[in-house]
Amino acid sequence: MNAPVRKLATYEDLFDLPENLVGEIINGRLITQPRPAPRCAYAKSCMGVEIGGPFDIGKDGPGCWWILDEPELHSGGDILVPDLAGWRRERMPRLPDTAWFETVPDWICEILSPSTARDDRTEKMPLYATMGVKHAWLVDPTIRTLEAYENQQGRWLLLNTLADGAKVALAPFDAVEWELGVLWAD
Repeated sequence: MNAPVRKLATYEDLFDLPENLVGEIINGRLITQPRPAPRCAYAKSCMGVEIGGPFDIGKDGPGCWWILDEPELHSGGDILVPDLAGWRRERMPRLPDTAWFETVPDWICEILSPSTARDDRTEKMPLYATMGVKHAWLVDPTIRTLEAYENQQGRWLLLNTLADGAKVALAPFDAVEWELGVLWAD
């Protein structure tokens, strides 16, 4: 007996999702998760402030980046939505006119939760490496850590793991130091 043929998810499948779900297409499968819980949302918002201020806006930092919340990345048949992503403006001088990005980000950040950590690590991280993302950060608000990775020939090399209130000055944003503890909602 033959196994049933699995229908590959399409971009149109994302339009049918309820507004409270974030949808992605990973290796042909539609993956959904609810909007982030408050601690994860807080960590993401604070990360955007800490990175976006100096690196996007140029406030007390070098500028020259686009830093965006939940951009929709299209790569082949995959549609990924990292929590945060950044592009050097020298590589992408203007934002696209489309609702999605085909230019690979230079940096992504995923805020891990019990419902997303497995897919973020086992499904999305390998795709980000294959796409050519240069830097990836994984932030876990539950155990209060930040893992920083660099893409080395399509494989992730762990550069550093920081915890609690450690000082953060990690590639590609090592020009400005900030305190990791600002991400934790307590």
